[in-house]
Amino acid sequence: MRSIRILLLLGLAAMMTFAATATVSATGGRPLSTTLSGAEEVPGPGDLDGTGVARITVNPGLGKVCFWLNVASIAPATAAHIHVGDAGVAGPVVRGLIAPTSGSSSGCVDVTRELAKAIIQNPSHYYVNVHNSIYPAGAVRGQFGD
Repeated sequence: MRSIRILLLLGLAAMMTFAATATVSATGGRPLSTTLSGAEEVPGPGDLDGTGVARITVNPGLGKVCFWLNVASIAPATAAHIHVGDAGVAGPVVRGLIAPTSGSSSGCVDVTRELAKAIIQNPSHYYVNVHNSIYPAGAVRGQFGD
């Protein structure tokens, strides 16, 4: 019985991942992704048990950033953001995202054309982090790469 539940949960997670990925990639634009961890949080550390993935698609023509966030082992998330800042630096929020309060969230948010172009031109200068009540400065973080 336990094996069946695990298989059902894995199947559901796979379907949610596919649906969220399809939503993010259906908008066109530049896809970016990063792995989230508590060890990367600055100032930190964040939640060292926490893990996650952030996938975004940046579309300057539409003025949109579409995203999919998935986190685990951080308790309920209270906020999620895209920040400008190099690796190892805490930077200001440039755009809020929907917090993955139940473990995952997805959607599209408006951004200026200038911000979208800046993220595309220098993705390693941007990161995503997810906050919770235990780690209000950030539970997990992931830096985008070039």
